[in-house]
Amino acid sequence: MINIEKATQEFDLYSRQYDLTLETLKLKYHHTYRVMKISGDIAQSLNLSKEDIELAKLIGLLHDIARFEQYTRFKTLSDSVSIDHGDLGVEILTTNNFIRKFIEDNKYDDIILKAIKNHNKYKIEDGLTERELLFAKIIKDADKLDIFFETLNYFYETESVIQEVEEGKIDNQIMEQLKQKVLVKRKPNATAIDRLLVNLAFVFDYYIKYSYEEMKKEDYINKIIDKFEFKNKQTKDKMEEARKILNQYIEEKIEDDKI
Repeated sequence: MINIEKATQEFDLYSRQYDLTLETLKLKYHHTYRVMKISGDIAQSLNLSKEDIELAKLIGLLHDIARFEQYTRFKTLSDSVSIDHGDLGVEILTTNNFIRKFIEDNKYDDIILKAIKNHNKYKIEDGLTERELLFAKIIKDADKLDIFFETLNYFYETESVIQEVEEGKIDNQIMEQLKQKVLVKRKPNATAIDRLLVNLAFVFDYYIKYSYEEMKKEDYINKIIDKFEFKNKQTKDKMEEARKILNQYIEEKIEDDKI
């Protein structure tokens, strides 16, 4: 039996060991609870059992547990220059059987740990069972849905970053990947506008119809692009092309009976 109320109490005790007055960690704390809710909503949309909905919520609660230690230790949330936070999350939860703080029964451990391990990977690893794969897909979708929320409401807010986006030029390779409708790989020294396109391309990495329906309902693509007044005509034209590709892809997935 999953006691999500007790799990959230334990998560709060854990997170309070870190400096939640830091804006970065505060954002991650609130991100965690939004992803927990979204995970439950996605599971409910799939008509899963009450216990599986609670399991999805628990995975959402724990998916970024490593972020607090990562930022405290490395002063960055960039996995490429610090440590993979999915792998670190698994390490934290398995060290001294810490996972038992959040769930007494061990029957879901493989599902929880594999979902957390894979949630931030470019591709879900091969060899998962059907149930392991299902929950890995749920958390990946939930995480990326909230990244769109954060992109609209929290990221790209300072004048300097807004200026960098509005005056930037889009990398041709990134634009080509967008046209191919594939997840865009982020370069180490990506500009602000290229990072924006990497986030927008998360649309191509959803697995569940609910996620596309939420994208349309919240109108994330249009709202995010409309935040900026692009100064360069070529950039403006490319962003309009990106808008069309992304919105059309969302519509196609909503109409697709295979997902």
